[in-house]
Amino acid sequence: MLQPGRNSNPAQFNYPGLDLERLAAHLSRHGLTLDRSIDPKRFSAGYGNMNFLLQIEDKPLVLRRPPLGPVPRGANDMAREYRILSGLHPALPLVPKGEHFCDDPSVIGAPFLLMEYRPGLVIGSDISAETLNGWGGQEPIGLVVGARIIDVLSQLHAVDPDACGLGTLGRPADFATRTLDGWRKRAHLVWDSTAPDDLVVLLSWLSNHPPEAANPPTLIHNDFKLDNIILDPETLTPRTLIDWDMGTLGNPLYDLAVLLSYWTDAADPEPMHQLRQMPTARHGFPSREDAARLYAQASGRILNDFAFYRVLATLRIAVVFQQLYRRFEQGGTDDAEFARFDELSRGLLRFGVQVARGQYY
Repeated sequence: MLQPGRNSNPAQFNYPGLDLERLAAHLSRHGLTLDRSIDPKRFSAGYGNMNFLLQIEDKPLVLRRPPLGPVPRGANDMAREYRILSGLHPALPLVPKGEHFCDDPSVIGAPFLLMEYRPGLVIGSDISAETLNGWGGQEPIGLVVGARIIDVLSQLHAVDPDACGLGTLGRPADFATRTLDGWRKRAHLVWDSTAPDDLVVLLSWLSNHPPEAANPPTLIHNDFKLDNIILDPETLTPRTLIDWDMGTLGNPLYDLAVLLSYWTDAADPEPMHQLRQMPTARHGFPSREDAARLYAQASGRILNDFAFYRVLATLRIAVVFQQLYRRFEQGGTDDAEFARFDELSRGLLRFGVQVARGQYY
């Protein structure tokens, strides 16, 4: 976990996307003091928002801002995230407290927020040997962590949006139709006139299989996955749920489907293993189908029309990785990891077709 460290030369610690001089001046105008003697630290995980650990008013806080380069419309919305943190923290203590929001892009080049820092363990594409060796539970580590992921999702969907001031956060009416329309438009934009055949098949399937009924809307995270849950390093109990810039009101089954779009099974085709998002193909994690059953049991919801949301979420993740590839192609990032995302996104489209045909859950 990140820990602040003393800095004998504050001027050398300016990062791209984080102008410390302008930030310090802005915070001072709002009665906050940035401690320049403490080195800022950048969190390295993820392909989206930039996250920095700073020392402000004698306590560590996390600064979040959008990534450098072009940002897709509606993505990386710091104002939305700050509103959600402010409303949801008292109702769901797993959500960190929002501390400050700035909508002036002249300060560090984009809107940003400050939020409570909760140190802990973040599990990404694999579980470290240290964590595996230190696990003393009676059940396989993946079985326990998988069940806890589902429990957190169920807790979120049980929150009353009106009671925490978030009842007007989104437009839940016609959620499925609007969400499909949005991802169809993004797909056509990112692939231009070169739309893969599998994209055409997926969009046709989704248009021909609309859900028959809608669950009552709940708060949904919209990018719920394991590395957005910070865990206690020893007990692996959840400490906090982060990354709220796409949160909204919508069908909770879509949130479950988004989670399962990252959830690789051992028998999956290669693109799902190349996704490298969650270590669910090993370590005793439940299968996708078993995870869905756990959610149904925990939430009391019937998974009617879930195939539609599974396929839609797979389309979504394919489009997201193609957007990331285009950012790399257009010079928005020099991270060589992004170079493989064109092939990955096309493989995910093929997998989506297989899910639609019932070959995979």
